[in-house]
Order: sequence, then structure tokens, then C-alpha cells
Amino acid sequence: MVSVDRKVLEHDLRELLDQARMSDYCPNGLQLEGRPSIRRLLTGVTASKALIDLAVELDADAVLVHHGLMWKGDPQVITGFRKERLQTALAHNLNVFAYHLPLDVHPELGNNAQLGKMLGWPSDREVGEKGLIRVGTLDAPQRLEDVVANVAVVLGHRVQVEGANDPARMVRTVAWCTGGAPGYVESAALNGADLYLTGELSEPAVHVARECNVSLLGAGHHATERCGVQALGEWIARRHGIEVIFRDLFVAV
Repeated sequence: MVSVDRKVLEHDLRELLDQARMSDYCPNGLQLEGRPSIRRLLTGVTASKALIDLAVELDADAVLVHHGLMWKGDPQVITGFRKERLQTALAHNLNVFAYHLPLDVHPELGNNAQLGKMLGWPSDREVGEKGLIRVGTLDAPQRLEDVVANVAVVLGHRVQVEGANDPARMVRTVAWCTGGAPGYVESAALNGADLYLTGELSEPAVHVARECNVSLLGAGHHATERCGVQALGEWIARRHGIEVIFRDLFVAV
């Protein structure tokens, strides 16, 4: 079976995702060192115990995720579920790679780019903090109810609509940022968006959406962030020829 040196893969991903330029809430790259050679890689959204257990079951050498094991502000004492995740990964000598904001913003493989592609939304520009918001103009105005229905079908997830929520409302300019980014709704409005899509909603964002007359769509944190890590895994498989397996351990949030 074809394999790749862990350090080679780590270097390639560092360069591809330009991870050094992006300040983040977590360490990006290799979070846990395991076997020096990788022949089978498991990708998923979050480094949960279930995904790590699946990696062991599949005899994978590494896990690559969007939401990793470590976050700023986490307790320094490792107990409970954190201990269980690390203990299993260490016992089976698993590598754990995680890429958060660098994967969100990558122009081709990123969550935002891939979500826009899935929905058929053109991306005219990147705006907001760190360029995390994508803005595009649809070829023709669409009714809000039709946009919402399409998002729900594409993502296989219920879509919550707040703010300007008249089903007959016409939408022409769309903006989006995957995951938990409801706070960017004002920036989307200031950049001319009729509609802003993200993964999660928040109470303050709903009020802002109403007052800015923006349709605010909550389409699921997990649901909007499955596509980037899957695209990155496919890139790795093409470049290095190793076996890459994607598993969607879906959670309805």
C-alpha cells in the first residue's frame, strides 16, 4: 500500500493552507504525533471519540479534521472526554491533524468555497474579518422560499430563517460563512447582502438581521462544514496516492 511520510504531508498541508498567516482559536496542523508513515487517512468534521474509535477500527494511521482536539481556553487538566479522546489516539499511535480557519478560507478547498460551489452561488468577493465572508450575486433574483428549499435539499438539513423572512421576498445578493458565524450578519448587510447564511444563529444576530432587513439562515454548523475537509482529503489522495476515507458522523446542529 502506498504511504507518505508524516513530515512530508504536514509540510504540504502547511504550504497549501498557508496556515502561518492566520491567527486562530486553536493550533493548526499536527496536533498529536503518531506513526511516522501514513498509508490510510480518515477525515471528518470533528476529532470526537467516535471518529477516533472509527480510525482504530479502520486501522488508519491518521485522522484529519476541521475541529481538532485543542482549543484556546480549554482546561489545562486533561480529564473526562478529553482524556478519553487522547488516551485512545495515543494508545493506537494515531496522528491527528486539524485545520480550522485556514481550511474555512482556502480559495478552492475551503468550507466557504466548497459550500458556494455546492449551492451554485457565485463568489464575487471576500469581505469581513480575515476575509471569512463570501459575497456573490445570483444570475437572477430568487424567492426566499426557493433559496431555503434548495439549501435544505443540498445540505440534507433543516434551515432556520430569521430576520427578513417573508417567503416571497426576492433575493439577489447572497453572503455566507460556514460554521458558527452569526455575528457577521451586520458585515454581510453592509456589503449589500439580501441574505446571509451561516451554520448557527444567535439571539443578538436575529435582532441585527431584522433591523438590517437581511434574511438570516441557520443551516447547521456541522452541515455547512462537511465539504472542506472532504475536499482536502481528496486533494491529499490525488497528490500522494494514499487511501483517504471520509466519514460523516452527522450531528444535527
